[in-house]
Amino acid sequence: MNKVIKYIKNPDKFLLSLINKGYFKMLPDSLYLKLKYRLIMGERLNLKKPITFNEKMQWLKLHDRNPLYTLLADKYESKNYVSKIVGESYVIPLLGVYDNFESIDFSSLPNKFVIKPTHTSGDVIICKDKQNLDYNRMQEIANGWLKKDYYKCNREWPYKNINRKIIVEEFLGSGALIDYRIWCFNGKAKYIYQYINEAPDDGSKPEPTHCNIYDTDWRLVPFHQAFKPTQKKYKKPDYIDTMIELAEKLSNKIPFLRVDYYYVDNRIYIGELTFFPGAGLSKFHPNEYDKIVGDMIFLPAHNKKTRG
Repeated sequence: MNKVIKYIKNPDKFLLSLINKGYFKMLPDSLYLKLKYRLIMGERLNLKKPITFNEKMQWLKLHDRNPLYTLLADKYESKNYVSKIVGESYVIPLLGVYDNFESIDFSSLPNKFVIKPTHTSGDVIICKDKQNLDYNRMQEIANGWLKKDYYKCNREWPYKNINRKIIVEEFLGSGALIDYRIWCFNGKAKYIYQYINEAPDDGSKPEPTHCNIYDTDWRLVPFHQAFKPTQKKYKKPDYIDTMIELAEKLSNKIPFLRVDYYYVDNRIYIGELTFFPGAGLSKFHPNEYDKIVGDMIFLPAHNKKTRG
């Protein structure tokens, strides 16, 4: 009854819950994005003349459908691409790629490893001791990944045609992690997101607690998004310039690309490549920076016909 009352008071939240459960998955892409954008952002989505960063993210989903993007979003295939462009030393070592959980030969794996699907973002199982794993629970989670149609969630086109597989990667480091996500606009780095993560002991995914955002001169910017900046001061790491250089090579001629990094044991690793941070549904605080950052994206020419 309490849930019913909550939804009556907030019908938008109820409608969004139905969308997230897949009830509107058959809607055309443009209509689906307009509906979800209105419910989350509280504003009308302008696809004819997008101005803000989040509006342009939705426009790019519909109109910029370069087949290369599917390869870059694929956590398995992208390893070869990154190796070719910037070198194999920046790729997280691969221990195996499998069609399903049942195919994994755990006897051949080291005691610590990481399991991910190739076709989603954010899904991960971190194993710190395979002797204490709940294999039935892992099987349920991993095979659940393979049923996900990640494209349908937010119409992020690069994920639509990825071959759904499970990869096992080498375990990197231990304890709390700091990862870096560099925002590039047409091959030029502009912002560095520094996420401070807590690494739970139960092997679940490390979750960010704070995020500092810098320009490329390591000056804190006057905005944030989902996570507020920490009060702790961080000096510019020596390796940031190398991260910027690599990100600019990988994002060359792409309207927007985020390149994610880990720095572990004095080495730089590229975690993944992302086209739509937060699915283009993450508010800026203050709101005016949605447009300021959006001005950095130059949309490619298209045939004016909205896809989907």
